[in-house]
Amino acid sequence: MYFRSSKKSAQDISINEPIDTDKDGNTLTLIDIMATEDNILDNLDYKMKSEQLKKYIDNVLSPRERTIIRLRYGLDGIEPLTQREVAQKLGISRSYVSERA
Repeated sequence: MYFRSSKKSAQDISINEPIDTDKDGNTLTLIDIMATEDNILDNLDYKMKSEQLKKYIDNVLSPRERTIIRLRYGLDGIEPLTQREVAQKLGISRSYVSERA
């Protein structure tokens, strides 16, 4: 029985196991070859934090404060505006925008 179970895992390989060396003699692993510029964990972390921030904005801030934050930082797919642009758009002072943003 043991022989059968070890035979199944004989083809298993770790992504961190050395598979070759580069021209400088450094070991290359499968993960080195498969690596991409996109980091999945960073993207996932960013999405989770973005969702938490959105919930916070929706649950804690007043409607007026939400509008200021969304306009100032370009949330919900809109272009971010300067403090001056937000103030002009809402008819408020720039200092009020800076206090909220």
